[in-house]
Amino acid sequence: MSEVHTTAVIDAGDRRPSWEEAMKLPIPSRFARKAVHLGAALALSAGLGGWASDAFAAGKIRVAFGDIASVEALGFLTALERAKERGVEIEINYLKSEDIAAQAVVGGQADVGVGTPYALLQKVRAPIRIFYQMSTLRFYPVVNTEFYKDWSDLNGQEIAVHSRGSGTEAIMNLLAKKNGIKYGQVSYVPGSEVRTGALLQGNVKATIVDSAGWRLLETKAPGKFKVLPVEGIDASDEALYANTNFLQKEKDAVNILTEELLTTFREINANPAVVTEFRSKYSLLPDLPPEVVEDIKPYYADAVEVGLFPANGGGADAARDDFEFYTVAGQIQGDPASLKVEDFWTLGPLDQALQKVGRK
Repeated sequence: MSEVHTTAVIDAGDRRPSWEEAMKLPIPSRFARKAVHLGAALALSAGLGGWASDAFAAGKIRVAFGDIASVEALGFLTALERAKERGVEIEINYLKSEDIAAQAVVGGQADVGVGTPYALLQKVRAPIRIFYQMSTLRFYPVVNTEFYKDWSDLNGQEIAVHSRGSGTEAIMNLLAKKNGIKYGQVSYVPGSEVRTGALLQGNVKATIVDSAGWRLLETKAPGKFKVLPVEGIDASDEALYANTNFLQKEKDAVNILTEELLTTFREINANPAVVTEFRSKYSLLPDLPPEVVEDIKPYYADAVEVGLFPANGGGADAARDDFEFYTVAGQIQGDPASLKVEDFWTLGPLDQALQKVGRK
């Protein structure tokens, strides 16, 4: 049985910093502020190295993960381990951003990416399709109250989000439109815990974090930060997408992964504390700081309470919700009602997995 291969990649020739190192670095050194333009996806993909050349080896999935592996990824990492137990060889490559991960999938250097590449699919007509919705958007726009009190105060000011085209950017753009403001600058800082640390260090004054980040802010600096009001938002945060050639050639591997995603997240929904057992069993993220480890159970308890993890993996209904949200947020163009699910999603793997494990 093959092992999971994990290759840490920041950029060609760069080493991915550890969580502790990332927290200590200043924002400009930690992450490039200029994201790669969507139109460069096809051209730049050829320059990405580090993957094996056997692009479609039987039973192998090369995952491009445009983020620092953290608590939020434990469910996904568990599903990968379980797919490995069923004979699928898994290789994970951690990249600098979701943009670069998408380029890798578009160009065939990776098979599966994590993110919501709706803009890339529409603007570049990239040869990829979404096949699974891992989580929905549940984030907290947070400001340092020494500088800002409400949305109007952010007009012309700098904010930080996860990456270009990410769900966090879409939320912040949508909320800016709803509140009649325009940001002065948007910085790209991958990782909710990194943005949380930047708030505490004073490097960032306005950003968007997850529930774990907000709890940490309340604990470390009570009263210093404030969550700005958010109206109901129902859209994908993290989805899985794949190169269309890979989807055709490796149907068995994709089906196995999809089944394991469904069963893993259903177990988490039934008992959020089981994530700590998954982490121990598969030795996942062993170098997390103690304070982050302590937050695993409360993070997943909160996530399950707000319905973060879909029980049925998304599908056509999730795609239509995304059309409405990402259109308003400016990530995709056109009338949401006129957009076709098949232009963005492939439903075969999820439908087949649901037939096997059942629908909830």
